Amino acid sequence: MIDLLVAGCGPAGAATAIRAALAGLSVVVVEPRTTPIDKACGEGIAHSAVDYLGRLGVQLSGRPFHGIRYLDTDHQVDARFRAGPGLGVRRTTLQRALVDRLHSLGVPIVDNRIGAIAQNTTSVTAAGYTARYLAAADGLHSGIRRQLGLAGPPRAGHNRTWPIASWRSGGRLAAPASGSVRRGLRRHFAVAPWTDLVEVYWSGLGEAYVTPVADDLVGVAVLTSERGTFDSHLDAFPALKRRLSGARPANAVMGAGPLRQRVRARVAGRVLLVGDAAGYVDALTGEGIAVALRTSAELVRCVVDNRPDDYEAAWRRVSWECRLLTGSLLWARNRSLLAPRIVPAAALLPGVYGHIVNRLA
Repeated sequence: MIDLLVAGCGPAGAATAIRAALAGLSVVVVEPRTTPIDKACGEGIAHSAVDYLGRLGVQLSGRPFHGIRYLDTDHQVDARFRAGPGLGVRRTTLQRALVDRLHSLGVPIVDNRIGAIAQNTTSVTAAGYTARYLAAADGLHSGIRRQLGLAGPPRAGHNRTWPIASWRSGGRLAAPASGSVRRGLRRHFAVAPWTDLVEVYWSGLGEAYVTPVADDLVGVAVLTSERGTFDSHLDAFPALKRRLSGARPANAVMGAGPLRQRVRARVAGRVLLVGDAAGYVDALTGEGIAVALRTSAELVRCVVDNRPDDYEAAWRRVSWECRLLTGSLLWARNRSLLAPRIVPAAALLPGVYGHIVNRLA
């Protein structure tokens, strides 16, 4: 019997397995997807997360960024990091580095699906393995979460769109909102980064994030509840569209969503949820990787101590600030009177904006 079976080899699962192996636990990772695994995400990793990965022995290459810039049609405000730069890293580059570290530690990565889970008071069995514990890191739409009945129903009215016809965009009124579920689309463009910041463009349609990931490549991620294509969404961000004029798309568009995932509990017997499987608010603040790393460390600590029931409180303790700030920003984003004032308020109070950015970083 092994100590820990990990479902999923994305950042949350791989980091959990690496941390567990470094703690002296026997670990097996089960992952049906072919590596390197890609995902539609912003690809900006906070300084604290880069530092943590370094302590795990994960060697990353990417493009440093030194803060966050908010922009709308009339305002721009920058917040620079005080603790150190973040790193723009292609998702495939990050996943490949994590897998390399797993291989160096001798952690097996098994090409299989978890399938049905059976557990008792001392062990859990899945995918042909019996382990003391199972870490479910199988992503935003976790099958393990559904199998164990841990998925929570969406709260009525959550993620409503505001009436975006009231938000001016390029001198014209945007089209009415057509949906209430937020999703993300991402594409890379072969162009040299024009700033050392991650830029977040705001409009009535949603937000567009630009992350430098190499000296000749930027990633553009659009978050919105509107239906449409990546190219049609870019029309809502005329300044960004001008920046990308003539730039060659480097790959196909990838999508992810719905983003909001409610979870009733992170623990079911000897199964513990981590990463996006443990619940997700929104990608507005881009802190998914950092939260996944912090909570994975708590998961391993609870397994080492043989105290799985402590994990729920630990997960809440280390993720509460990010969840609060992301939830508050999303709440303002969903209010017709507040949404168009987010960037102007940040520009009016740059000290407050910088403090929030640095708390998240």
